[in-house]
Amino acid sequence: MGSPAEARLFPAKTLPVRFSAPDYFQVHQALKRKGVTLQLLWAEYVEVQGDKAHRYSQFCHHYRAWRERQRRSMRQVHRAGEKLFIDYCGPTVPIINQATGEVRNAHVFVAVLGASSYTFAEATWSQALPDWIASHLRTFQFLGGVPELLVPDNLKSAVTRACRYESQLNATYAEMARH
Repeated sequence: MGSPAEARLFPAKTLPVRFSAPDYFQVHQALKRKGVTLQLLWAEYVEVQGDKAHRYSQFCHHYRAWRERQRRSMRQVHRAGEKLFIDYCGPTVPIINQATGEVRNAHVFVAVLGASSYTFAEATWSQALPDWIASHLRTFQFLGGVPELLVPDNLKSAVTRACRYESQLNATYAEMARH
């Protein structure tokens, strides 16, 4: 079409490689599973897409950009003293007896007031009903009163039958709550 000099000044345009974007919603959901990392998900994505896959840095960049656009929140308004959210949190914590060196694992009980996020936490030896009830009593003493509603998670010591609409509470727990 033109001279060799013109070809060097105006090289033919090459079409950019089209990258195949992953389903970032699926990536986000997969990251919620234990042991799943972005590196692992990227490797699976590369296996499927081959040459059309983003490099790891771009994969992470695009995922983070997608995640930032997904920020949604559900504003919950709680009245003061209305709800106390209760559960055991996370993994157990080791407690070391200084006299004997014996190590026992303890569970962490947590109770949080909805309106103020005022929190009570303590370690107990188990999640059994006696420890569950005793932790509640110490929580009420710490707070200096009782809330209108107790909102436990579906812990076996609190709920005998979990249901989305009307769970069945353990009889002892229900009696303590009524008292």
